[in-house]
Amino acid sequence: MLSTALHTLRTRWATFVGGFTALSLGVALITVMGLALASAADTPERRPQRFAAAPVVVQGQDTLTVPTPVGDRTHRLARPRPVPAATVTKLRRLGTVVQDRSFPVHTAHGPAGLVGHPWSTAAYAPYELRTGRAPKAPDEVVVSGDRTRQGTRIRTTTGTVRVVGTVTTTGSENFEDAVFYTDTRAAELSPHSPRLVVEADPAAVRAAVGADAGVQVLTGDARRHADPDPDRDSRELTAMNALFGTAGGVSAFVSVFVVASTSAYSVAQRRREFGLLRTAGATPGQIRRTVTLEALTVGALASATGCALGSLGAPRLAAWAVTEHLAPRWFTIGDHTWPYHLAFWTGLLAALCGVTAASWRAGRTAPTEALREAAADTRVMTRGRLLLGTALLLTAAVTLALALATDPGELLRRKTYTTRPMLLITATALLAPLLVRPLTRLLTWLPARLPGAAGMLVRENTATGARRTAAVAAPVLITVALAGSLLGATATIDGAKAAEARARTTADLVITPAGPDGFDPATLRRLRAVPGVEISPSASSAVYALEDGTALVRSAATAAEPGPLAATTRIPLTAGRLTDLDDDSIVVNTEWQQHTVGERIDVWLGDGTRKNLEIAAVMPTGTGDNGVLLTPRNAPGAPADRIDARLTDGTDPATAATALRRAVHPTGGTVRTGDAWLRATHPEAARTTRAGFLLVLGIALLYTGISMAATTAMATTDRVRELAALRLAGATGRQVLRLVAAEALTVVAVGALLGTLVAALGLLGMHGALALLSVPAPLAMPWAVLATVTGACAVLATVSALVPAALALRRGAARSAGVRE
Repeated sequence: MLSTALHTLRTRWATFVGGFTALSLGVALITVMGLALASAADTPERRPQRFAAAPVVVQGQDTLTVPTPVGDRTHRLARPRPVPAATVTKLRRLGTVVQDRSFPVHTAHGPAGLVGHPWSTAAYAPYELRTGRAPKAPDEVVVSGDRTRQGTRIRTTTGTVRVVGTVTTTGSENFEDAVFYTDTRAAELSPHSPRLVVEADPAAVRAAVGADAGVQVLTGDARRHADPDPDRDSRELTAMNALFGTAGGVSAFVSVFVVASTSAYSVAQRRREFGLLRTAGATPGQIRRTVTLEALTVGALASATGCALGSLGAPRLAAWAVTEHLAPRWFTIGDHTWPYHLAFWTGLLAALCGVTAASWRAGRTAPTEALREAAADTRVMTRGRLLLGTALLLTAAVTLALALATDPGELLRRKTYTTRPMLLITATALLAPLLVRPLTRLLTWLPARLPGAAGMLVRENTATGARRTAAVAAPVLITVALAGSLLGATATIDGAKAAEARARTTADLVITPAGPDGFDPATLRRLRAVPGVEISPSASSAVYALEDGTALVRSAATAAEPGPLAATTRIPLTAGRLTDLDDDSIVVNTEWQQHTVGERIDVWLGDGTRKNLEIAAVMPTGTGDNGVLLTPRNAPGAPADRIDARLTDGTDPATAATALRRAVHPTGGTVRTGDAWLRATHPEAARTTRAGFLLVLGIALLYTGISMAATTAMATTDRVRELAALRLAGATGRQVLRLVAAEALTVVAVGALLGTLVAALGLLGMHGALALLSVPAPLAMPWAVLATVTGACAVLATVSALVPAALALRRGAARSAGVRE
């Protein structure tokens, strides 16, 4: 059997090229993703940056820890607490105490991402003066890097400043673009100081801090927890793992899909060959073993090739992830072996799974198949394929119905709308041979009635060769379906969030700050003094609650006065009244475990304070961003980060907008109309999600090209006698090629139609979930992307069909010329 399998591979190599290429690329991608995930797990210990030269850093409480029966549960606080004043007094007795302040600096036309600090903290990075001197006046600054020269004036949202010096870091890489003010000016710009540096013995500092709740004394490598955004690396790694994990899963799914499709068509194409072997005395078991040995041989070679390609591609992927800010700057591929084992054996298993059904079908080939002359498919589907396709289709329908009935919000989660379409895609692909005949007859109904025989031939060739049509249409189906499902899901959710925001916003004008520090009390007083305008400031915070006594859940919170909020915002409610909200109550949504009006619940506020609040009203879950509503007193320290303004009767909108802009000008706020604010803040999918989907679609399109090229070339090569018969019947070479191209385009249209149908069904499920969640949202089908993908598939299919057909016609013409000579 092995010698027969090797001989078949040598003589029919073109039949196995497509599967070999698809499988090797799939293994390469799995290798790359595995190496990336393994390298992400080996996170190096991050060294301190902002306080690399500080002896001791004392930081106020920034985490909430709640004991539960199964252990402590911890969440980072939305609003860290400052070090208590009494503790600061004790620390000053030990040595010099320097308060740290970090705040964003916004310029009119300069670089983004500038961070302000007091000058006294520069030595703790450490920064050293390269040119100039330290700042002495409120309008003087020192900047890091070399983008700004000494003497330059910078126009910021808090006033124009003059650069009097530049600094460079000596302890680590340039991790920020710093702007240093005098200590007094920095305290004016950022009164909040969550941490301080103490120049004293660490043991004495710990003794002075004692048991103060939540206060941390950081020394050595632990000082990195005082760096800005210390969780950034872990967030980026989590997002990167999700991205690469999804891409790796799709790679495995598509590679098995392509290999199985190619194997099934290859076996159907070789039925006469198997019939001859049966006539010569081969048993069904020998036929199955031959096909399996062919697949294992190709799978082993393809897996080894894929591992080699993956080792070359992984460093390039890591560099791309760092460049696109999808991974930390230190991320590189490490020295790991288990991803190679995983990829190799996964590839071999994929080859075996892809050929299992085909081998059983090959073993059932009757000896009489050797005598068949007709190329028409008499039986387009096996019983097992029909049962499996029907089972998967029913599973997709039942799980969708259960999700809609029990937890519609689950359908809006990224993991769900990424994986769920694959079930429906597989079911449709398995049942495709049953669907291609009616679809091809529908698509070719008009061309078949036009003068000439071309339309009729296209209809009959694609309809009678149902297996060939289904095999070529399958990769088009998966690509179009993935493009429509993934991009359509994100577009639908984005549209739902935008519609939700539009329905809730009734303000005439919306005012937003220049940075995350929000509006200060002085700005709020100036805004309230504007005649003819009623304002409703709101602040972003968070609350924490225990569910089932073991899970500490964080919910976004909006703090606002209920009266002005009701006047400028339309809050949807399922129970209760917004006007009942006070300092002793809370408005929750139906996603909360406890959501009955009048019920009291224990929560922890954004600064970690525990409170028992009464539920005043309940909002619908919506798209998951409704969060909770609180009064400002229950969001201590949270600055107003949005102000909705309503104009009283008779107030001129232009005059009011000008007065509001004048009031926020010192802090750099922006005044927009309600519609302009909605357009500017239109929700969009996260950058990592878009990058992941584009990577997945790139993989799918690559596999589509490989599978279509291989399957179409196999199908065209097998039709040499048919094409020769058309020439003998009087068709010219160009007419034959036009016929082949028309058939290829028809098959692509069938696959695109099935893929669009699959995507539409998935999006209808999501649309139903949004309707159950009381979110008005249109169904967003990415028609432009679908047209682009279908066009690319059409070009690939046409080229893949025309090239072997032209070569076959040329060989036939050469033989005819030889006969005439």
